[in-house]
Amino acid sequence: MTTATATPAADRPFLGILLMLGFCVLAPLGDSMAKLLGDAIPLVMLLLVRFAIQPVVLIPVTWAMGGTLAMSPRALRLTALRTLFHIIGIGAMFTSLRYLPLADAIAIAFVMPFIMLLLGHLVLGEEVGRFRILACAVGFLGTLLVIQPNFVEVGPLALLPLLVAVAFALFMLVTRAMAKEVDAVAMQAISGLMATAVLLPAMVVFSDLPAFGWVRPEGVEWAQIAALGFLGTVAHLLMTGALRHAPSATLAPMQYLEIPISTVVGWALFSDLPDGLAALGICITIGAGLTIVFRERALSRIAPPAA
Repeated sequence: MTTATATPAADRPFLGILLMLGFCVLAPLGDSMAKLLGDAIPLVMLLLVRFAIQPVVLIPVTWAMGGTLAMSPRALRLTALRTLFHIIGIGAMFTSLRYLPLADAIAIAFVMPFIMLLLGHLVLGEEVGRFRILACAVGFLGTLLVIQPNFVEVGPLALLPLLVAVAFALFMLVTRAMAKEVDAVAMQAISGLMATAVLLPAMVVFSDLPAFGWVRPEGVEWAQIAALGFLGTVAHLLMTGALRHAPSATLAPMQYLEIPISTVVGWALFSDLPDGLAALGICITIGAGLTIVFRERALSRIAPPAA
């Protein structure tokens, strides 16, 4: 039975990698909805819808699985901190997508795995071997080839994905610290409630500001808003599950797969096609990610079973 205070379990790296791969597929699809809606829907309204859908979807799932929303005081504090980082990260990403191509915004944000790798070692004491460091370095080389920033054209707004990187590195660190003691579905549901409790009053108090306004969606925008909330909910649920089963040092290189996937999505929806240098970077990134997949799968097969 699923509970909000699950018993800690041994790491299962390959399962964690598969869950993270699911996140890497769904997250760019959700971001693409935000980009499509960016010029029509105010930022805070998008954030409110994104987070409000989480409890609507996940509270019934929690109860259906026999779980509970009850948390220890420590878990509630960490969930509140995690929610704050989540709001900042998604808000910065949605804003950057108004000005940058989908793949470029995500690629620039990919200093995050290095930040996460360092924090996982310094704060959580996770092992970071030479192979993982090398995989991150190779993946980052691919990222540099994909980024191709043009700060002269975009200006300081091109730095917003760096804020995304810092916020999500801290978000994932907090998630990892509590993932084995709190049910992932319940944690996401409560996080959605907390974010809604912050964003809804903010929209009322600051309604005169453009970013906090409320508009009535029209036509297909309703479907896009629903897809934004649903894809974001499922994607981050998968990421939370991944961090429950594998160390952040293992999952860090896998994050790079989000870049080629976002490139495909950007090409399909916005006709943003990378040039030859970016295509080379995508190939390097995919190679680094798949190397980690196959290595961790091999290690999980030969590792002795948990007692």
